[in-house]
Amino acid sequence: MFKSYFIIAYRNLLRSKSFSLINITGLVLGIGCCMLICLWIYNEVSYDSFHKNKDYLYQAWNRGTFDNKLQCWNAVPNPLAAALKDEYAGVKNTCRTYTRWYVTAVGEKKLSTKAMVVDPSFLSMFSFPLVKGNAETALKDVLSIVITEKMATKMFGTKDPMDQMITIDKDHFRVTGVLKDLPLNSTFNFEYLLPWQYFIYLSGADDASWTNNSVNVFVQLTPNTTAAAINQQIRDVTKKHTGGTEQTEVFLHPMSKWHLYSNFENGKISGGRIEIVRLFGIIAIFILLIACINFMNLSTARSEKRAKEVGIRKAVGAQQQSLILQFLLESLMLVTIAGILAIIVVFLILPVFNLLINQELVLPVGNWIFWATLVTFILLTGLLAGSYPAFFLSSFHPAGIFRRTFKKAQVTINHRKVLVVLQFCIAITLIISTVIVVRQLQHARNRNAGYTGELLMYHWNNPTLNNNFGALKNELLSAGIATSVTRTASQLTEQYSSSTSVKWRGKDPNDNTEFERGAQDEGLVTTAGLKLLQGRDLDLAKYPADSTAVIINESAMKAMGFTNPIGEVIHEFNTDYHVVGVFGDYIFGSPYEHTHPMIIVGFKNISFNLIHMRLTPAADAQKQLQAIEKIFNKYSPDYPFEYHFVNKDYEYKFMDMTILARLTTLFAVLTVLISCLGLFGLASYMAEERIKEIGIRKVLGASVVRIISLLTKDFLLLVGIALLIAAPIAWYAMHEWLQRYAYRTMIDWWVFAGTGILVILISLLTTGYHAFKTALMNPVKSLKAD
Repeated sequence: MFKSYFIIAYRNLLRSKSFSLINITGLVLGIGCCMLICLWIYNEVSYDSFHKNKDYLYQAWNRGTFDNKLQCWNAVPNPLAAALKDEYAGVKNTCRTYTRWYVTAVGEKKLSTKAMVVDPSFLSMFSFPLVKGNAETALKDVLSIVITEKMATKMFGTKDPMDQMITIDKDHFRVTGVLKDLPLNSTFNFEYLLPWQYFIYLSGADDASWTNNSVNVFVQLTPNTTAAAINQQIRDVTKKHTGGTEQTEVFLHPMSKWHLYSNFENGKISGGRIEIVRLFGIIAIFILLIACINFMNLSTARSEKRAKEVGIRKAVGAQQQSLILQFLLESLMLVTIAGILAIIVVFLILPVFNLLINQELVLPVGNWIFWATLVTFILLTGLLAGSYPAFFLSSFHPAGIFRRTFKKAQVTINHRKVLVVLQFCIAITLIISTVIVVRQLQHARNRNAGYTGELLMYHWNNPTLNNNFGALKNELLSAGIATSVTRTASQLTEQYSSSTSVKWRGKDPNDNTEFERGAQDEGLVTTAGLKLLQGRDLDLAKYPADSTAVIINESAMKAMGFTNPIGEVIHEFNTDYHVVGVFGDYIFGSPYEHTHPMIIVGFKNISFNLIHMRLTPAADAQKQLQAIEKIFNKYSPDYPFEYHFVNKDYEYKFMDMTILARLTTLFAVLTVLISCLGLFGLASYMAEERIKEIGIRKVLGASVVRIISLLTKDFLLLVGIALLIAAPIAWYAMHEWLQRYAYRTMIDWWVFAGTGILVILISLLTTGYHAFKTALMNPVKSLKAD
């Protein structure tokens, strides 16, 4: 029986080549898109799932009120780790981490590499297996270092790295372990581990301050301890150790939510990347649904072609259940073929897709779960696509079939119309959403950054560069390579420090505005191209008193309530600073949010981490960079020359939104393509069904334009209905999405009008081909058609 079903399915596949091709192509696109999205979703939801203790691992966070809002942040005091472990029975272990860049040297090879300084407990809490070394003793020695396999290859090539020496800032570290390379779906990102004792060795003592929130603390709970219970116990640990002077609360954030739930609002989780994951999960379902709708529509549209077969089978005793099984097997056969082709297509385009999303996804062909999931997915898709046609075709009555009265045209057409409208509702919603996402991205990109990033370069400072900064600066300027050079505490596109302790004349005692804090020596306004609104820039060389001076941004001036702040005194951390200048706001945080108040100090003893320089326009940029490298190597021969451009860093702020725009654009285009495939097939069938009617109309004098209009107007009407339904849905969805951004674009009417015109034109071209072909057919041939 099953053999005959497959033979019949195979023959029908060959008999209707064009319809089979349309069905298979639509299903390949639908299944392929769904697979790509599912691979991306799996990568997102599987972050950190490889850790053996994942159910018991948490990160300590702070919660406090700033700017009249309850805010959360994950930088906590250094002594919190020991306090949690020693004072609370439910805490099994704790670990501190701090990430920074060092220059690592082996012989003449010097590389800037990413380190994470950790407690020895890190290797027992987290599942980063050692391929060489002992996890229990690898970080015991103050000058021990544990490197990844990639780092070992970079530093030592094929040589065994164990017990080899790596130099960092004149300290010689012995390699005591080699870690297996970190999984791509890991929250942690480092090239090697250093023991926390190294920090103590450098500073002479462990930081005991409960007011300095500068480290990350991770906590492992005992199996019988719940997060809710421990959160109640540790909430006031900071208040307890500071005698109430610090009002921040402590809570634990579970590992399962680190990657997907990183946004907090009013002290509670408010989402994060999970929202994008959900969005693309819905898109995947919709794309697959559209492909299945194509199958349903084309299968039911060709019902008359299969009607006699059904009638004969029923006349000779076939039961409805056996006919349903036959049609389901046919759909499963088609979906299986499409599934195999989809796997091949995904395998071929995955490298391009990875470039598009800036990730390294792979098909897990060696995992049996992948194949089991794929088979289940194909079965469900086959059942979804084939269920309606199977029940519809098997419901025909033999008597009605042979009398040719079985066609309930109105009902059948209504069902197809509903499915076509549903298809285009999804497609139009995706198109409108894509346009608004792209507009939001462009809106933020077109925002005035507040500084001129072009030709603005920076280089990380180091002790030798810092000691020779005066000579370095003079040589860069005298050689005509740079027009301005300055040292700063942080990159222009980031800020490392903030404070709520800033005080000024007339400040409300209840005002807890948070100020971003920066530092420079001289010339930042000129170097960065900032707009000076009042006063002057800092200049420690020309004005020694600028060691206690500040310049503030426009937002800070407004927050303090000043109109002319020059000469005003700002108090912070037992120091009085006098305001000497006001500069225009520039974007150092998210380009989608308002700029925060900011103060920049000129304190002489502050740590200047970077050297910023504005380059002179040069005809040969490569030669200019070589000249800069020569000067830097002259004054800092022990450190590699590694430069960065500010505009590149600024562009990185748009990475997530850019990927979102790329994906929505890609899947919107594919959704429209799949929908048009179905429309193309339906138009072909409708033209074929009405071929004699068209012949008669032409004999009676109907024009080509009239016939084309007759064959296309019904489809255009369906697209119009879909537009009317989809437009308000898309508007509401995107309006809600835009509310999360303080700096956002407008939803203009032309987005909907333009989308409507575009979809109508695409639909007209899709259906117009068959309409035009049929309208031009010789009436004699039309009337002779079977």
